Amino acid sequence: MKFLVVDDEKDVEMLFRQKFRKEVRKGLLELVFAFSGGEALEVLKSSSPPDVMYIFSDINMPGMSGLELLEKVKNEFPNIKVSMISAYGDQENYDKAMNSGAKAFFTKPIDFDELKEEVNQLLQQ
Repeated sequence: MKFLVVDDEKDVEMLFRQKFRKEVRKGLLELVFAFSGGEALEVLKSSSPPDVMYIFSDINMPGMSGLELLEKVKNEFPNIKVSMISAYGDQENYDKAMNSGAKAFFTKPIDFDELKEEVNQLLQQ
């Protein structure tokens, strides 16, 4: 399963590679990274249909926000599951994300046990 992580903080890539090392090594997961909403859309449009099955996106990014990305993904690629992350666990962002079709909402620092549970559920489908 191809998993796209979208976050403007570049150190997130190393963290995800470390936390999902076993899943990647076993061939269960392929991690792809984009550092903006626009870059994420380019990744999705680079293959038709997109081979990304799951997107994990930060909400607060310069340019296109994660919520704007979520809306575009849900309109153009409705089968792709999207979960959101925010440094701010505020109710407004949570409500916007869930009402826009997000599968889950995480707050920073990321609870990787919870995220792995989410990913494992998708892998079993």
